[in-house]
Amino acid sequence: MREISRPVAGGWLDELEIGALGPTDAEDALGVLARGMRDNPVHVGVFGEDPEARQERLRRVFEVAFDAMGWQANMLAARGPDGAIVGVCGAMAPGECRMGLGQQLRVMPGLFSNGPRVAVKAVRWLGVWARRDPDERHWHLGPISVDSHLQGRGVGSKLMEVFCARVDTAGEDAYLETDKAINVRFYERFGFEVVGEQEVVGSPNWFMLRQARGGDGSS
Repeated sequence: MREISRPVAGGWLDELEIGALGPTDAEDALGVLARGMRDNPVHVGVFGEDPEARQERLRRVFEVAFDAMGWQANMLAARGPDGAIVGVCGAMAPGECRMGLGQQLRVMPGLFSNGPRVAVKAVRWLGVWARRDPDERHWHLGPISVDSHLQGRGVGSKLMEVFCARVDTAGEDAYLETDKAINVRFYERFGFEVVGEQEVVGSPNWFMLRQARGGDGSS
């Protein structure tokens, strides 16, 4: 079922549409992810200092994960007035965020395609995140990204409104990881709380949980 966000004052944002990612949208979504998350501290630490090389390496990893983890099934897309994808919000349903052996085998070639040194750092990074993943039932938010030239204009907030409404309707907890302090404050606005912090490949990472709320938005 297609989800449409409620209008929010702000001109261009009034025409932004939030809905499911279509079957032919994978390439556009991957581009938004790679461009929007290129300069995240962990990605700099793992994929190197050169921005163009980092973006391409990150895109290759996202492409493999997109297929192996089935991101398309629950990924939301924000579309501008012309229909172009300007932001995406990934989410994995309860029980689906931990990779099985088969998924790991599919992801590893993508990691090593960037070279062994990058692969070792990526495995270290993803290993920390996997160990932090709660045992309790939860929706796992991420990756969420807004195209680099449109960040700070409210696109991420609109994606989060739809995601939070979805988990509230289901009465489920939600969990995420972030490597940017500014994102911590952003997610706190939507009810997430920091439940852990750890340095990962030289950068602080925060682990955040949003407890289940009822369909009326109450906790």
